[in-house]
Amino acid sequence: MKEAYFTGFSRGQKPEKTVLRHSPDFACFISGSFFWVNPKPFCNKRGVNLKYRHCYIPSPIHDFVAVSALILWTFLSVMFPVMSHGAENRNFFTLNQAIETAVTVNLDLKQADEQTNAAAAVVNQRKTAFLPVLGTAYQYRHKDNFSNDPITGTSLSEDEYSFSASITQPIFKGFAILNQYRMAGLDFDAAKFEKERVRQDLVLEVKNAYYTILKNQKLEAVAKEAVNQLAAHLEVAQNFYKVGMIPLNDLLKAKVELANAKQDLIEADYRLLISRSGLNRILRHPINSNINIQDVVHFSALNKDLSFCISIAEDQRIEIKVAELLIKKAGKAVQLAKKDYYPSIDLKAGYYRSGDNWDVNGGLGAADPDRWDITATASWNIWEWGRTRYNIKEQSHYLSSAEFEKEDMIEKIRLEVKSSYLTARESEKNIVTVKEAVVQAKENFRISEERYKEQMATSTDVLDAQTLLSTTMTNYYNALYDFQLSKASLARAMGLNETGDI
Repeated sequence: MKEAYFTGFSRGQKPEKTVLRHSPDFACFISGSFFWVNPKPFCNKRGVNLKYRHCYIPSPIHDFVAVSALILWTFLSVMFPVMSHGAENRNFFTLNQAIETAVTVNLDLKQADEQTNAAAAVVNQRKTAFLPVLGTAYQYRHKDNFSNDPITGTSLSEDEYSFSASITQPIFKGFAILNQYRMAGLDFDAAKFEKERVRQDLVLEVKNAYYTILKNQKLEAVAKEAVNQLAAHLEVAQNFYKVGMIPLNDLLKAKVELANAKQDLIEADYRLLISRSGLNRILRHPINSNINIQDVVHFSALNKDLSFCISIAEDQRIEIKVAELLIKKAGKAVQLAKKDYYPSIDLKAGYYRSGDNWDVNGGLGAADPDRWDITATASWNIWEWGRTRYNIKEQSHYLSSAEFEKEDMIEKIRLEVKSSYLTARESEKNIVTVKEAVVQAKENFRISEERYKEQMATSTDVLDAQTLLSTTMTNYYNALYDFQLSKASLARAMGLNETGDI
């Protein structure tokens, strides 16, 4: 039988500790009162406990409260694990889930999206320049006295009302409207490319934060293992020192090395916390959220050569495509500057009404209150002292500058790809080398420990072996995750999306 200790109350008595034996009759304990579904085995008719001193005879209210509390306790016991598991799942991410979340909430990407929408609005705005413009005007004029028309002698009203409506269609503007429309389209394409560039930078940022967390988790585990190993060695050293088998300085060395290992563990813990906060910032989670991520156990080798990577980068990099658009836009700007070499032609149709009342329906002096006309206008600035020619030269220089910028961009991208490629190759080779060294370092530490226990090796030998093991394990995990980081940087340098593999 199981026993439970509660504080019970008897009538007229102070609370005392009561021992309850587990029984099927026990229902619940609430606010210092406990209730029995069947109190007969415990209380007599007067409410005196036959086995224990303190007991309440259940009333209908007590029964209701007990059953309600039991239902509530069952519900909470079921729901809290589910809620806790759901909250844990919300803080657990795979790499793809982290990327998808970052793309959804990132403010830079939202800003780029708004800029793309603004560029699309400019395209529609430029399109309206091809269409006719409709205008209207209503005018009222009051004079201080009546007057007569100086030609006809007709009396004129002191109140004059007029209404006009016009429609103006640009016929030819020296190709200015067409070039402005095409330049707006190029800006729209550039905005879409810029949005994709921001997305690629964000994906790289997520990958860097993700792999940095994984690396710091491994390094923290190495630091913990070092502390455990040195603590075990210190215990052996203390036993040896007590029986006089080792000198004091050997014991002090073990203590110092353990203190240093604990300090390394503290630093590893803080590096892990900082890296988790970095990913929280990217995902726009609370900075102190305890985020958990899935480890990446599959590491594929780099199976492409450098020339292939460079050729893909020259074809895929967003920056090169944007540079090409800037060259096209600069060319359109040169053509736009030539518009003043051509005349400007407009066609305008107008309708007019006048009168001495608000309805502009004729009156005093309004011989023809209702009229219309069509006007074709051609304007041309013949001489501007070379203004147009200088404007064309200015835009031509901008065009040459854009072409040079593209060439420089291609050279920088080639260098970026080569740097990322060589870094990835270096890390890949280090993985193979250090992986063999890890096996050797573990065996060396095991042998040193066994030899020390048999007093065939010194404490310094064990400490050196442990330091060598920790260093080797650190180098291994650094190489392992630096390879992933460098591959992510190489994929970004080649202009690949998040699913592109190298």
